[in-house]
Amino acid sequence: NANANANADEWGSLGRVCAVLGSQWGDEGKGKLVDILAREYDVVARCQGGANAGHTIYDDDGKKYALHLVPSGILNKNAMCVVGNGVVVHLPGMFEEIDALLKVGVDARGRMMVSDRAHLLFDLHKEIDGLREAELSGNKIGTTKRGIGPAYASKATRNGLRLGDIRDQAKFAEGLRILAADAAARFDNFEYDVEAEIERYKGIAERIEPFIADTVDYVNTAHKNGKRILVEGANATMLDLDFGTYPFVTSSNPALGGVCNGLGLAPRKFETVIGVAKAYTTRVGSGPYPTELHGEVADKLRELGFEYGTTTGRPRRIGWLDMVALNYANLINGFTHINLTKLDVLDQMEEIKIGVAYKLPNGQVTTAFPSDISTLEKVEVVYETYPGWMSDISKCRTWDELPENAKKYVLRVEELAEVECRYIGVGPGRDAMVVKP
Repeated sequence: NANANANADEWGSLGRVCAVLGSQWGDEGKGKLVDILAREYDVVARCQGGANAGHTIYDDDGKKYALHLVPSGILNKNAMCVVGNGVVVHLPGMFEEIDALLKVGVDARGRMMVSDRAHLLFDLHKEIDGLREAELSGNKIGTTKRGIGPAYASKATRNGLRLGDIRDQAKFAEGLRILAADAAARFDNFEYDVEAEIERYKGIAERIEPFIADTVDYVNTAHKNGKRILVEGANATMLDLDFGTYPFVTSSNPALGGVCNGLGLAPRKFETVIGVAKAYTTRVGSGPYPTELHGEVADKLRELGFEYGTTTGRPRRIGWLDMVALNYANLINGFTHINLTKLDVLDQMEEIKIGVAYKLPNGQVTTAFPSDISTLEKVEVVYETYPGWMSDISKCRTWDELPENAKKYVLRVEELAEVECRYIGVGPGRDAMVVKP
């Protein structure tokens, strides 16, 4: 923690509106940077996705919290946590999280608000999620089955319910009945007691009332009044509905466009956009993954990096750093800095590879990221190979303390990305961060 404080000037120098975004396939370790920055900002906001995002954060005593819907700023008593209009919210799940936090002495009441425009995710959406995956049989997307896609589908077909609708019981009941009838017409095996759910939500409506707010007005007024706003991305650019490896993507836009949209904050207000990238890569679920590793090296990295999902516990797929994908993410988001995480996981690797280009099936070499997944599945990755450092860097706290080969690796990534890798993660703890001078 001393180190996190030592870097306070650094954090203070970042823009008044700062977004921390995943630049790969998720699980880059965004939570830690958000956690450090959350103490420096007045407002911490989530803007897209739902409980399919798992963020693990630690308090001063090293106590671990797994959050899915509650913004990571909840541990900073001076911050207001905002769940923006672009998030899909499962209220019972959100209250489970709020209650779990309360048990350990973290009270969200008065410190968190949820947009009245945010769409509600119901158990029926989870039910549909499972039924849809079952239908796909051989072509599973590998969703977390948390109902996220179906909730966004309801939003797009315009029969979704928004949080503000919960204030009018008759309108709410009618809307939920229509949603359930729609699902029953579409799926033979759909079972759902809609009347029991309407009853259950009467209690939920009372409980959520103090949290409901016009967050568009709140966030923009806060900005106008000189407050500092931190936006916590969920999922990642390579899972973006438009830019990711469609259809093996999430159902929202984790790239910067979705951030502006999911909060109602104009693009020109974003001064700092930090792309979080792991020093290697991981992916959960199905879909093309050009730098994927199998066998011994993959198993070793998975164990060393403890690569199992926060949300699902399933083992993650492992690969080398893919600069074609990272540069593509940078193109879309315009990163001002890169936070390279989990560099220490590479400590025991004798050699480390970086994917720098793709060789297409027709023999052409490209650094552009193909949109077509059948092409992506056939590309041959062009690698550069670097010697490892074969030493423990988890205790390093300054750039000078890092071994020469570790510095060379970071500098090469920086050169390829044309963005400074300013923040380097060397361990899970909040203080295990090197700020490059």
